[in-house]
Amino acid sequence: MNNSTTQLKTHFSYNPLWHLLIDRGIKKQELQKMSHVSAASIAKMGRCENVTMDVLLRICEALDVELNDIVERVPN
Repeated sequence: MNNSTTQLKTHFSYNPLWHLLIDRGIKKQELQKMSHVSAASIAKMGRCENVTMDVLLRICEALDVELNDIVERVPN
């Protein structure tokens, strides 16, 4: 029996957010100001790195969208 713990890693993409911004004519810098999210967090999202749920919810509130409108799960 294998005693090692298998770690599941889920990857997310923010491509829906970038498409939404393009459709609405909003620049990343404008999003930063609207949502009160740091430039570092926006940059992390641009690199498909994890950000906090607080960041995602601020963006959702600023854009008046749901979480699934700005992020999608990417199969491993």
